Amino acid sequence: MRNGLIAAGRFPKSISHLGLHIPRSSIRPSLCRRPFSISQTRLDSCLRSGISWQSPGDAAFDFRSDVVTKPTLSMLEGIANTSLFDDDFMEDRTTNSLQEYIAKLTGKEDALLVMSGTMGNQVALRTHLTQPPYGVLCDHRAHIIHYEAGGVTTWTGAYLKGIVPKNGRYLVLEDIQKHAVLDDDFRGCPTRVISLENTLDGMIMPLPETERICEWARSHGLKVHLDGARLWEAVAAGAGNLPSYANLFDSVSLCFSKGLGAPIGSILAGSDEFIKKARQFRKSIGGGTRQSGIIAAAARVAVEETFGSGPCGEGGKLRASHTNAKRIADMWVRKGGKLVSPTETNMVWLDLAASEVSCNAWEELGQREGLQLMGNRLVVHYQISDAAIEKLDRVMNAALTQTEVGSSATGDNTQKRYGQR
Repeated sequence: MRNGLIAAGRFPKSISHLGLHIPRSSIRPSLCRRPFSISQTRLDSCLRSGISWQSPGDAAFDFRSDVVTKPTLSMLEGIANTSLFDDDFMEDRTTNSLQEYIAKLTGKEDALLVMSGTMGNQVALRTHLTQPPYGVLCDHRAHIIHYEAGGVTTWTGAYLKGIVPKNGRYLVLEDIQKHAVLDDDFRGCPTRVISLENTLDGMIMPLPETERICEWARSHGLKVHLDGARLWEAVAAGAGNLPSYANLFDSVSLCFSKGLGAPIGSILAGSDEFIKKARQFRKSIGGGTRQSGIIAAAARVAVEETFGSGPCGEGGKLRASHTNAKRIADMWVRKGGKLVSPTETNMVWLDLAASEVSCNAWEELGQREGLQLMGNRLVVHYQISDAAIEKLDRVMNAALTQTEVGSSATGDNTQKRYGQR
């Protein structure tokens, strides 16, 4: 944005008087293809009100979720230089470019911008489910069961069956086979879709096991959908590249606004035929947008800068957050604490109950240090600061050394698993 404004003669050489400091390294020339014109008075006003785009702010000390990540100046620049056309007419260049980019990145034929991961999942399942009765199999912790307001049942009428993985971490083919209904017994509800989630609670579904499930499903005429809201994290951890996962599925949804840090948006990828039908269902729930480039521009920046420039997350920022997550897990274990599950990506699950620490007391200790904590899950997004980790170290010391911590808090002290939020 700055380069374009300077070219137009409308951007002062120095903007330090506005309290805004934009390093040249943060400016993306590829987005500055034309001058951006705005009056100096309005520019000053916009820059002053947009000062929160300069830094993560409170997000740097917020471990509750990666949805708290703050959009960046590069995203603001992208928004300022976006095309402004109607996506219902399929005329917005920035949106079309993003959809083509994600389709290529995942190895799918086409893609469709949606407002949220929930919308992506709901549209995908509705598109796959054509003739009732039908059933959907998924992990019992799945987002589509617990965090989408019952949308699968409400919108499709499908029977949703949650499966507890025998290994306690991720579903395997044998788990699926045990619960799938494949016969034509008129008293049963036939399975039509298998919906998997990767990552789930920060844990990776290994590529070989995913291949087994998808190949078996396809051999029985079942559709497979991937809730890949955090698939970026699995790929950044080295579990496989985007196409190696995405090409196993009939559809995959990816989120831009969690760990990648965009202000809004997800995307649904699949075949040309699937996306054509999905566009119709997206419209039916209010997902058609006018100047969609505002959403798409920030999302494109989020993918390129936070995930990375290639299908394996080359040059991205997610791997550093995984390193910090493992650092935090090690801190806890070295102090005598236990973990509920292994730390594979950006989530750390503390076994507070084993240390007789209540969730309420844990959160209160965090507040004293200026940290936002929620239950026994720590989500280490890329904007978490070193200062936050130092504060967390002090919270851990206090929690594990104060004998009264387990009984001092009031209310619900049971260990909480907050799922995907």
